[in-house]
Amino acid sequence: MKQTRHQQILQLLAGRGGMSTGALAQALGVSMETLRRDLRALQSEGKVLRSHGRARSLLAGAGPADSFSARRRCRRAHKADVARQALAWIDVGMTIALDASSTSWQLARLLANMPVTVVTNSLRICRALEKRERIRLINTGGWLDRNSASYENPALPTLLRQLDIDLFIFSCQGVDGEGGIWDEQTWNARFKTLLMARAGQSLLLLDKSKQGRTGEIKIGSLGQVTVLVAQTS
Repeated sequence: MKQTRHQQILQLLAGRGGMSTGALAQALGVSMETLRRDLRALQSEGKVLRSHGRARSLLAGAGPADSFSARRRCRRAHKADVARQALAWIDVGMTIALDASSTSWQLARLLANMPVTVVTNSLRICRALEKRERIRLINTGGWLDRNSASYENPALPTLLRQLDIDLFIFSCQGVDGEGGIWDEQTWNARFKTLLMARAGQSLLLLDKSKQGRTGEIKIGSLGQVTVLVAQTS
């Protein structure tokens, strides 16, 4: 039984860039104490690394070194089509917030050099917009999570109080059949929860691969979103 669980843990962690211990325990149907014993054993064997309530695989080939690059390549044309639809909502003078998703990155690449303010926690979006001098670019700052190419800043609530966000554009890990919006249990999920509550309007960018899916943490529901911009073909 123990060896079977260990194999299941490594399979769950493979290619996902890590999972929260709570999500792992739920997926395996075991108690947190049992999971902690399993993770300690796997860590002593050099197969996993535990930190801050999460675990990730250390096995060669278990997952991409840069999860953003992997997501960027996945369904790229579909994400670009969804992002292109969202451009119609952006107007001169607006302050918009973009999350660190690959779909929002596609939108940033398509965004014209126009007088708008863009607030983001994404390193890749900052790079995409850095030469467009008419765009006022605000990075949330903090420490860089290289795996997701995003910044984590505990002072984000204080920063947001100084800004009037007209529009928050974001994607997610999945939307379930009840309209629940799910994401990874990382700082990106916290960023999205804060911005959904703070922004005047919000746009959820959704390609078909994310419909009917869940994730590690529920960040809200479709009822909180102004517009769902979904893949049409």
